[in-house]
Amino acid sequence: MADARGRVELDDVDRGILRELTADSRMSMRVLADRVHISRAHAYTRVERLVSAGVVEQFTVRVDPTAAGLATSAFIALSIRQDSWRSVAAELKTMSFVDHFSLLGGDFDVLVLVRTPDNETLRHVVLEGLQSLDGVRSTRTWLIFDEARGGLHG
Repeated sequence: MADARGRVELDDVDRGILRELTADSRMSMRVLADRVHISRAHAYTRVERLVSAGVVEQFTVRVDPTAAGLATSAFIALSIRQDSWRSVAAELKTMSFVDHFSLLGGDFDVLVLVRTPDNETLRHVVLEGLQSLDGVRSTRTWLIFDEARGGLHG
């Protein structure tokens, strides 16, 4: 059930389902049910509820960027004109090598995760792509040396 703000209250079974599906969204309902200790029918019902409530947005694939030829990754912080978020976001959605971006509160306005084949391509994305966007005032780049995923559903 959703609370007054439209958020769904998750119990331990829901969190277990999300943890298992995050690790492997291709697993069968039988395997999922076994792993979270519920019946297969109950697993179907719970997953359908999570999907219809918008908790699960989609079932997808997680790509290893290095194995896919994208060995250079960086976070690029953008300072933008305050009236340009929508236009900058629209451009970022279509820009090659942009993996993810977020609007921030703090010293920078936007944080962009970029994954490229090499440093030369990264330089091109930053200097000729991001810095040329209308509304971008400045950028700051942090090269990623190593990364790992956390336990979102813990």
